[in-house]
Parts: sequence; C-alpha cells; structure tokens
Amino acid sequence: MSHWDRFQKYFVRYSNLGFSIDISRMAFEDNVFTTLAGRIESAFKAMRELEDGAIANPDEQRMVGHYWLRDSKLAPNAGLKKEIDETLAATLKFAADVHSGAIKAANGKKFTRVLVVGIGGSALGPQLIAHAITPAPAPMAISFFDNTDPDGIDRVIAEIGDELANTITLVISKSGGTKETHNGMLEAEAAYKKAGLNFTKHVVAVTGDGSELDKHAKTQGWLTIFPMWDWVGGRTSVMSAVGTIAAALQGVDVPQFLAGAAAMDAETRQRPARENAAMLLALMWHHAGKGKGLKDMVVLPYKDRLVLFSKYLQQLVMESLGKEHDLSGAVVNQGIAVYGNKGSTDQHAYVQQLRDGVNNFFATFIEVRKARDTAPFEVEPGFTSGDYLQGFLRGTRKALAEKSRESITLSIAEVNAFSLGMLIALFERAVGFYASLVNVNAYHQPGVEAGKKAATEFLKQLAQVRAALSSSATTAGDLASKLGIDAEDAFHMLNHLAANGQARVVSGGGSASHDQFTSS
Repeated sequence: MSHWDRFQKYFVRYSNLGFSIDISRMAFEDNVFTTLAGRIESAFKAMRELEDGAIANPDEQRMVGHYWLRDSKLAPNAGLKKEIDETLAATLKFAADVHSGAIKAANGKKFTRVLVVGIGGSALGPQLIAHAITPAPAPMAISFFDNTDPDGIDRVIAEIGDELANTITLVISKSGGTKETHNGMLEAEAAYKKAGLNFTKHVVAVTGDGSELDKHAKTQGWLTIFPMWDWVGGRTSVMSAVGTIAAALQGVDVPQFLAGAAAMDAETRQRPARENAAMLLALMWHHAGKGKGLKDMVVLPYKDRLVLFSKYLQQLVMESLGKEHDLSGAVVNQGIAVYGNKGSTDQHAYVQQLRDGVNNFFATFIEVRKARDTAPFEVEPGFTSGDYLQGFLRGTRKALAEKSRESITLSIAEVNAFSLGMLIALFERAVGFYASLVNVNAYHQPGVEAGKKAATEFLKQLAQVRAALSSSATTAGDLASKLGIDAEDAFHMLNHLAANGQARVVSGGGSASHDQFTSS
C-alpha cells in the first residue's frame, strides 16, 4: 500500500469542527480494531457509565463528572445540573462586575490584575488558558503562585509592584489543606499587609464546601467563594470555576471554550472506533508502548500559544495513567511519559535525538492551519513566516518517518477558545479510553498522597532537628542517632537550615560525615 493510500485510509476529519487526525505514520497493523475489539467495547461501556454518574474513584467513593461541566444536561440529577449552571453564571457575572467596576478594590479603583494561588490542576489549567487564548490586550494581567518557592513568590510580588493595590487574588484548593497553596495564600496576605492593604477586600476562594479554606474565607469575610466539587479532579478541573473565573477575568470567551469541549465530546461519544479521534489516540498509545507505556509521548504544537499544552498534558496523562496496580490488584506499573516544547523551536533542541538517537518515543504534532490574524508578510519573495512554520512541521514529520520514528498529527483551524476546548476534551477522553484498554483506574492518584505524607514527616523531623541544635557542635550522624531519624535526612535538614540562617556550619571536610553544625 502506498503511503497516500494509507493516509486516506486512516485520516479522519470532523469538518464541522475544523479538526482532523492523521495516524497513518504510526506503524500499527490493520487488524488492530479487530484484535482489540473486546477491549474497545469495554472502554466505550466504561465511558458511558462514567458519564452516567458511576463511582469511578473507589478510593474516595466519588463520581467523576468533568464531562458535565460543558454539558450540564448530562449530570445524573437535576440538583447537580442546577449547581453547574448557577456556578458558571456566577463566575461570568463576577468577572463582568469586576470589569465594569461594580466590584472594586479597597481603594475604590478598578481591579487591573489577577493573582492565582494554586498548584497542579488548580494552576496549570488557568496558565494554559492565559497563554493560549487570552485576548490581546487583555482586560486584566495575570500572575501565578504555583509553587511554595519563596524566591519565585518574591519575584512575582516584585513584578506586580504598586499594582498590588488593584490586584484580585484567587486562592484555589479543593480541600484547603494543600500546603503549597496554603503557603501561597499566607505569602500573598503578608504582601498585601506589608503594602498597607486589606487582603480580605482583594481575595476570592475556589474550594470545596466546608473545607478549611471555605471556613477561613467565610470567617475572614473574603469577597466571594466559588465551589469545587468532589466529583471534579484537579487535572480535569479547568472547565469548573477553577478555570472559568480566571479565564473570564482575562476576557476569554468562556462559553465558546466550553462549547468546543462539548462539541468534541459529542463527536467522540458516538462514533465507531475507526472514526473516533479519542479512541484512535488511545489505540495509538497502546500500539506504540505495547500496552505497557514503553514509549514516551513527545508533544510538538507548531504554535507559540500552545507551548504550555505539553506541560498541561503531563499532568493529565501521567497522573491519570501512572499506576502501580491495575483494577484486579496486579502490579503493572503503567504510565506514559509526556514531554514537549513547540515547533520549530524543537528542531533546535532535541529533534536531533528524536531522529538519530534512541527510538523510545512517538511524536504528536499539533498543526494550526491559520498562520496569523494580521495581514500576511513575506520574509522573502513568495514566502511568509507561516509558510516556513508549515514547512518545518512537514519536514520534521518526514525526517522522523524516514528513520521509522512514529508520529500522530492533529490539526485545528486556529487557536481560539473553541479549539482549545476541543483539544482538552479530546485528550481527556483519550486518557479514559486508554486506561480502560490497559485496565487501570485513571481517576485516583495514590502516589501523590504518598509524597504528601512523606513531606509531612520530613517537616516534623525538621522541627526536631532545629530544636535539638545548640551552641555545641554536632554532626548529622550524631544528631540522627539522638533523634532516631535517618542520618542522610538529618544532613540535608542541617544544610537547609544553615543556608537559610537558622544554623551554622562550624567545620567541614571532604566527607559529609565530618561536617559539624551549631545553632545560628
């Protein structure tokens, strides 16, 4: 079969959405749809049950309802539909009132900036939207505290500067107990206080009903509170108030964003596997990694505005699919590693290895057909920058194929609210389908909780180490023995304290065991 014949056979286009997917450069066997027919049908069945409200997160006995956020008619009961509709309307009204000045800063002036305090899905979604589809110029600038790095926090506050007086802060945490977000909230509050500002007149919570954050916001009299529901996971929360309030404040067409997702859902809910873009993605992931995640996914969007899409997909794919056990309890260590940059920047970074190095990946190209909104400009006679961008995409794709490096190509007409919603919905459903194909639960994250518990124990021991320091010099080994903790942990704690003025290194040598510390 010629490649043209294979392309025609495996090229799927949704003309009504301006979307297409080309899997012809993946070297799968034509019988994949028959050999995996049973698993494919099971995946479709599991997805139907999910959308109907089945308990999909057994660890917490929760439904998983992010699909309802863009089509509330799908919600399993009238109460949930009402909550979804009312919350969306409330976020849009709040943003409109901020823009009009009906809701003002404490100084009586309009808010001009937004500061988002969150981590993981509570920051990645708003960051992607901010970079990809915020209009230029935006009605409000946006900044993020998306980590507990004090230096990073200081730099954001310095960047905001005197505009802090006109900055509205969104604190986003489902439980309110996420330490990184809690720390960011306290850092923001301290910055406002230092500037002589009343934090409570500038801050909004997005959190679960009855959470620590919900109680705190109500007690302190924050501007308002928007809900985070337990049936929406962080990595799929961008179409809840987590994403819609920040997006609306930046002037994003939120209804179109949701409409794009709903439209892709509709296409990939009913179509058979051969025409179903989400199932095709899942099947190609299964083929490439032999159902075991043996190859990485390299995401290459050929558009600057989508540079954060690979970062967004890292959490969506890796947190959903990276599991030790399958649904039967067997140890499977599943997952797909995701990384990426943007075209054609990637050609000057790691495409050399992709073409000539270890063949441990498959590429996902994202083509945006419209080059720019402004008039064409020729960088040389007959050719624009957009022509070159298209040439580099096709050239890189061909160069990889020449070395038997597999790739998928997704194509959209342009980057806007509708198309970004489509892409997010496409990958969300592909993740769900793939999880069914390999028999893992995509909707819980026990490994994340394990890391949090380990960090909590570290901080408990750090407090013990700090309290045990005195003017008498001691080594990490001696201190660890005294406290009954790991000597290497004690060594790193002592160095952390010393680097931050809470301990002092009084002697050291070539060996870590010889370093001695005292109180500062």
